[in-house]
Amino acid sequence: MTSPAPFDALAPDYDARFTDTVLGQVLRRAVWRWLDRAFTPGERVLELACGTGEDAIHLARRGVGVLATDSSQAMLDVARAKIEDAGLTGSVELRSLGIEQLDRLAARGGTVGTLDGAFSNFGGLNCVSDLAQVARSLAALLVPGARVVLCVMGPLVPWEWGWYLAHGVPGRAFRRLTPGGTRWRGLAVRYPSIGALCRVLAEWFVPRRRGGLGVLVPPSYVEPWAQRHQRLVRRLDRWERAIEEWPVVPWLGDHYLLEVERR
Repeated sequence: MTSPAPFDALAPDYDARFTDTVLGQVLRRAVWRWLDRAFTPGERVLELACGTGEDAIHLARRGVGVLATDSSQAMLDVARAKIEDAGLTGSVELRSLGIEQLDRLAARGGTVGTLDGAFSNFGGLNCVSDLAQVARSLAALLVPGARVVLCVMGPLVPWEWGWYLAHGVPGRAFRRLTPGGTRWRGLAVRYPSIGALCRVLAEWFVPRRRGGLGVLVPPSYVEPWAQRHQRLVRRLDRWERAIEEWPVVPWLGDHYLLEVERR
């Protein structure tokens, strides 16, 4: 199971460092367009690695019920406070559960085959060692035809190559191409391609849409640059949203968006 400790350490200032930043807001709004298209008011969906609850709150405000899970108690504590402040405790249920523990939900029985969809944002799946096991457990929880939206860090990121090469750090430029992934705060982080992830999911899910995220818009670690060039960032975002589903584009982002449907 993925250790919650690194994310516990990030929780207190995660929103300040990402959610409320120029790039964080641009990137999250792009994901919300996909979530809003996939899920409708009255549905109940599962969130994997909910973090500080920003996406759950967004969906709950639209009338979508969310079962939000995370392995980090510190992240859940921040999410709970935000959900209470928003008056959405009746729409969002928080559960301490890692992505690789989904079989526990299935074992309890009450959730099996009842959820209308699921999603995972900003690389939660990149910290998973056995994606096939997760896919199997997830499929058991969903109704046939349920939509699943996954936002995953991909292996090919021209922005990253150019940024780190320009700053004289070639090792970081191509880190995602390292066989077996990289280490981050004691965790193994892997970067499956769209094709590799689709093959893992194929027994239970049919791919419907693919999109690029962070193809023209820079990755979040470029925030100081983005602060100085906000007008350009907004323009890059408009261009990226226009081309996000073009062939090849989804393969070249800091993240890619993959929407699949439960068979």
